[in-house]
Amino acid sequence: MTSGGFSSKRLARLWDLLARQVDSGFVPGALVVLARKGHVHIAAVGNLAFEGAGSTTPMAADTICRMASMSKPVVAACAMTLVEDCTLRLDDPVDDLLPELTGMRVLADPYGPLDDTVAANRSVTLRDLLTFTFGTGMVVAEAPIADALDAIGEPAPDEWMRRLGALPLVHQPGERWMYDTAADVTGVLIARATGTSLDAAVRQRICEPLGMPDTGFSSEHLDRLATAYARDEATGELVVDDRPDGRWSRPPLFESGGGGLVSTAADYLAFASALLAGGRALSRPAVALMTTDQLTPAQKAVSGFWPGYFGAMGWGFGLSVRTRRTHLGPSVGSYGWPGYYGTVWYNDPVEDLTTILFMQRAHAGDQRLPSSQDFWTTVYQAIDD
Repeated sequence: MTSGGFSSKRLARLWDLLARQVDSGFVPGALVVLARKGHVHIAAVGNLAFEGAGSTTPMAADTICRMASMSKPVVAACAMTLVEDCTLRLDDPVDDLLPELTGMRVLADPYGPLDDTVAANRSVTLRDLLTFTFGTGMVVAEAPIADALDAIGEPAPDEWMRRLGALPLVHQPGERWMYDTAADVTGVLIARATGTSLDAAVRQRICEPLGMPDTGFSSEHLDRLATAYARDEATGELVVDDRPDGRWSRPPLFESGGGGLVSTAADYLAFASALLAGGRALSRPAVALMTTDQLTPAQKAVSGFWPGYFGAMGWGFGLSVRTRRTHLGPSVGSYGWPGYYGTVWYNDPVEDLTTILFMQRAHAGDQRLPSSQDFWTTVYQAIDD
């Protein structure tokens, strides 16, 4: 028996996998959405928090979760609406709206002293920000610039930009991909270009047109906000990382374009479905551009968190793009991204498939984890048409 091109018998394996993750204590609750050929399958298991944490509310399509890095595609799409209405241009310098980035210096040695710099070869553009080739980002090795970037913190946006602009770039603009920071800069750029907050811009340009009422940089609906957990490095046990009345219960001073959104599976499905359909908030050509690999072979060769990082994927605007199929999982041309707390989303145009997984456990979004590999295997083995 099939539904939406899935074998009902094989889908049961996916639901069982979800239940095992909850029964084992890996997470208190999890939810999967599969949307294919006009059919939507939703399976929710467990609760918003572990038993004894003051909540027995079951996971559901309207459970509010921290998106972390799944914020990046939404913010990139918001930036693309500004390109479409000609407020911004992809290859124009952003100096007029982000004067803090004018006349940037670049480290002579990425791991060397902060005062040993050379002039930037050119200005930073919106394309650099959306493709994460801005020149600054997450530095995983010990280096003075890593400490300096960490010390910026999350002050108000203008102060955040001032602190960032006072530091040298790690690499020349356009030279290589560096994770995360560019999305936060994009958020500040959007706010200044629209004359509003980033939250207001995302709501007006993405959430309201697509019907995403629960997506924002904080939530008032604490009864639906799941508790986030993390693994205690000393004991190995799970501990509370953020409660419903914690960080996301009030508007933040700094609205992080790289990781600040909360959302629901229902809301994120609306966003993902709009991209897969190639329209609504963005035009079809804009979606095609956003979801096309933008990195050159030269950029990929020197980028990534480990050697071969870009061997089977590229980067579009705020999201990854599958360039080679190496496992039972998303087809070539699929695009999406995971989040720190175990959320993940990919659209697969070849299979007309949107896959969304929601949970709230720190580092559970790492797609190298056996649990992640088993998840994708189980999703794709269920396809039957």
